[in-house]
Amino acid sequence: MKILAQQVSKQFTKAAIQEITPLGNGLINDTFLVKTEQSTFVLQRINTQVFPNPSLIMENLNLLSGHIKKKTAIKLTIPRALKTRSQQPYFNDENNNFWRALEFVENTESKEQLSNPKQAEQIGFALGHFHRLLSDADTTFFHDTLPGFHITPHYFLQYQAIEKNNQKESQVKKVQQCKEFIDQFSVKINSLEQAKQQGLLIERITHGDPKLNNFLFTRNSNIIISLIDLDTIKPGLVHYDIADCLRSCCHNTALNTFDLKLCKTILSSYLKEMADIFTDSDYEYLYPAIELIPFELGLRFFTDYLQGNQYFKVDSAEQNLDRAWAQFQLCKNIGEQEEEIKDLIYN
Repeated sequence: MKILAQQVSKQFTKAAIQEITPLGNGLINDTFLVKTEQSTFVLQRINTQVFPNPSLIMENLNLLSGHIKKKTAIKLTIPRALKTRSQQPYFNDENNNFWRALEFVENTESKEQLSNPKQAEQIGFALGHFHRLLSDADTTFFHDTLPGFHITPHYFLQYQAIEKNNQKESQVKKVQQCKEFIDQFSVKINSLEQAKQQGLLIERITHGDPKLNNFLFTRNSNIIISLIDLDTIKPGLVHYDIADCLRSCCHNTALNTFDLKLCKTILSSYLKEMADIFTDSDYEYLYPAIELIPFELGLRFFTDYLQGNQYFKVDSAEQNLDRAWAQFQLCKNIGEQEEEIKDLIYN
């Protein structure tokens, strides 16, 4: 793949390539950092099994950039898409792989774990600022590049269809535990979608994957200057974004518990930025979203495990099963702290 990336990178620059290295730990796309004599940029091969029409990703990114340019007091850098040497927005290789290049935000670093309250505060602010910048964007112009994404009932129907005809390792204790947890939680999966259908929640432009390592900090500082990995931007409920951000940042992976202190800091900073945008219903459905998101991700991991690990990248046959169980344990712990989390939302 690295050799192929080196060949493709020449489509985006005339400068001599000095170095190409894998970038990040994403589970979907293949990402590389390309250093040339003149500049540095990010090269990505988009997973077309996940994004069947990747050109729509580029159109969304252009719409996003155009909308944000009209704003004042912008406090985040949104990486620009780079054109090929022939002035095309992307490149298809001879095997029909879809490649695109993005501006590299210099002097930054991502983090896999928060180390102090200031960083947590910045996470909440950055996501809230992103949502605020896009709160008045016309969602009808943006493409839904991932139909069904963050629609938990959709994932549940997929799971039911696969589980019905798949008895894979049903004797394994962890498999049985996952199935039991899914059955117990399934009564809650429709809450946000029903609220949307009833008009209690409205769609806005969402990031789609605001996990911790998609926020870029100025190197050796606690200040966030960019939010990256914008493939999943689309119309949706911002509740899924803030809930997924909290899931990523507040998950004590050693214990599979939810860190209330980090939650308080992130949520307070986020809600401060969104205070004049959120409605009473927006506040009401924050807790259901926070509880739902780890269940949804666990359900996706477990379904992929039952299917033979076709979607998420894995290092072992059992990795998606282990990932699923960890998310279900996190979801369970969030439920045990329901009243405390609701207090954080309203106080």
